[in-house]
Amino acid sequence: MNESHRTLSVTPVSEGPSETPPRSLPAWAAPAALGAILVVAAVLYGWALGSLGWGNSYYSAAVKSMGKSWTYFLFGSYDPAGVVTVDKPPAALWPQVITSKIFGLHGWALILPQVIEGVAGVFVLHRTVRRWAGEQAALLAAVVLTLTPITVAINRDNNPDTLLVLLLVSAAYALTRALQTGGRATTWWLCASGFLIGCGFLAKMLAAWMVVPAFALAWLVGGGGAWAARVWRLLTAGAVLAVSSLWWVAMVALWPGDRPYIGGSEDGSAWDLVVGYNGLGRVFGSSDGSSQSMAGMGGGFGGEAGLGRMFNTQVGGQISWLLPACAVALALAVVCTVLYRRGRLDQSGVLPTSGWLLWGSWLIVCVAVFSTQKGIFHPYYTTQLAPAIAALCGGMLATLIRVHRAGVTWAPWVGAAAVAVTAGWAMVLVRRTPDWNGWLIWPVLLIGCAAIALLLSRRGGNLLLAGAAAAVVSMLVAPGAWAANVSASSGSANLMGGANPTAGPGGSLSAFGMSGIPGQGSSGDQGSSGMPSGMPSDLEGFPGGASGSGQPSGGMPSGMPGGDQGGLPSGGQGGMPSGLPSGMPGASGGSGSASGGLPAFPGGAGAMSGGFGGSSGSALTSDQRKMLNYAVKHSPKARIKLAVSGGAMATNAFILNSDETVIGMGGFMGADDAPSVAQLKKWTGNGELRYIVGSDNAGGGAMTRPGMSQENATDRSEWISKNCTEVSASAYGGSKTSQQKSGSAAPFGASVLYDCAAR
Repeated sequence: MNESHRTLSVTPVSEGPSETPPRSLPAWAAPAALGAILVVAAVLYGWALGSLGWGNSYYSAAVKSMGKSWTYFLFGSYDPAGVVTVDKPPAALWPQVITSKIFGLHGWALILPQVIEGVAGVFVLHRTVRRWAGEQAALLAAVVLTLTPITVAINRDNNPDTLLVLLLVSAAYALTRALQTGGRATTWWLCASGFLIGCGFLAKMLAAWMVVPAFALAWLVGGGGAWAARVWRLLTAGAVLAVSSLWWVAMVALWPGDRPYIGGSEDGSAWDLVVGYNGLGRVFGSSDGSSQSMAGMGGGFGGEAGLGRMFNTQVGGQISWLLPACAVALALAVVCTVLYRRGRLDQSGVLPTSGWLLWGSWLIVCVAVFSTQKGIFHPYYTTQLAPAIAALCGGMLATLIRVHRAGVTWAPWVGAAAVAVTAGWAMVLVRRTPDWNGWLIWPVLLIGCAAIALLLSRRGGNLLLAGAAAAVVSMLVAPGAWAANVSASSGSANLMGGANPTAGPGGSLSAFGMSGIPGQGSSGDQGSSGMPSGMPSDLEGFPGGASGSGQPSGGMPSGMPGGDQGGLPSGGQGGMPSGLPSGMPGASGGSGSASGGLPAFPGGAGAMSGGFGGSSGSALTSDQRKMLNYAVKHSPKARIKLAVSGGAMATNAFILNSDETVIGMGGFMGADDAPSVAQLKKWTGNGELRYIVGSDNAGGGAMTRPGMSQENATDRSEWISKNCTEVSASAYGGSKTSQQKSGSAAPFGASVLYDCAAR
């Protein structure tokens, strides 16, 4: 890249032929504005941290376990015995372990690093965009990122995505520096970019690599020097990227001593986790290519795969508000580039092409992957789009200012078009849930119309400035309201809690891909319970549900798509799809099942506080506490006091609420080969383990996905039934009936205490 092109993004915007030069703001104005934005971000992300509980209790339990040993810290052990790791690399949890050591093990102490990382991401994005497009664009980008609803939600949770976004934005900053410097410093900055993407890999594996094509394209087009030199530097940065990404994978493979089984893998290796569960399994389905979508339930957490996924009911309100504006921005960039190359637009009217390629390719590639992936997809993954959306909006603002000052008469019309399509889409999103802040339509409509009128007034000066300000407000008022609602509520309000944080209307069945959202009125009428039309009003654990047994009278609701009685897809008793956890309707056996009904989800009403790694899945039931106390009392010399079937979903509360060594068998879903039957034989034979909270069905309590084998859980369950003796509830002072109804392990089949002492 030549020097004049490199310095374009950091020099003051050209005044062009305008008759009156723009008034300059005081030197303190930009830093003050940035400071105000960072304060707003800190408030949105950190408000009432103490009310957020444990966030994703799966990761919270792992943080507690990782703090017990450097080995556990390095591998990301889920349990305090080092049996199995979490199903991600451990880097995102390392800051949480550190803060838990400083402040103690509290939910807010684990989410505090997320808040800091989120605010830091806003700051670094501002610095990056400022070098490309100037101060005004950078401030707008910072505001957009701050107010992105799903970004606020994920930054108030302890999932890995917050650190991933910070590292990727930092990598973009390093790339921008590489594009703007020369000599040896260019190579260093480019290698730093690769290193930071590699660190992102240690947070969420191949998700970090999705931006690599955008970075490579931006460098090859915008980098300085001959093509051979650019390619050589790119290959050098690629080598740094590979080493910084894969050192942990190599360490796992070469570790000389005992180590935890890598959760989510089929053979205990990190490489299988990379290419399987966290790699091709996310794109094509399970590791063997079969679909992982929740058949018959609207495609799972994020809806059916397809080009419209980013705009559907589950995802649209989380991230898509400004996607129409991004389309306008990219079209504007193409037009300006063509005009510049034809000599009809001065260089002062265009931004460096490398920036458009970086942020545009980032957005396009990630949208394409997220839209088409057939494996597990959560709406919060789309927070990875937010920096690109923010930067493109900032770039559009900077370009419109430049071309207008260059005397281009159609610039206000482009701004008006961006306002029109963005406000129109915002009204569509708001109308989907008219009972939830439906009033937002009016400020969006009125301010948008005012902005368009002012932009097209042809009077310039203060009126044009007011029009630009109104345009920004009209485009951000609705997503800003969604973002503010996240901070005003105590954590994510959907049924999945911290395992699937979302913004906007709460208490939603859309976490499962179901339409008809409680309390929203988006589609059809709703009963007094707030459940969708046709849903029973006496489902314990669901919004508006009764506090009884959780078995609705009259079976499943009519009017649900397809299936047998109750309208849900066939595949098991009650018409629920096959592959759901034992203990849920339609699954084989297990406690908590009901003919045609839904069981009480752990944690009672509201969000799933105990299941699926939910937000406050921390409270042990009375029976669970009694089982644990009984096991500790009768196995004082055992290294592992209790092993729990059903994996993490049934074990989080035991780990978080006890200092005893409790393990969850089978990893997150309960299906991993950890511990193996051979390990169980060894542990029970030498006295390391005596008591197991197991399942009374052949599934072993594992929660399965279509295409995922349940063989390991079944083998453990069969071994337990043949080699262990059931402990009666009266022996430990519990009630089996109440345990089956309300225990957080119950929906996953882990409801029976077994004594596995060597015979």
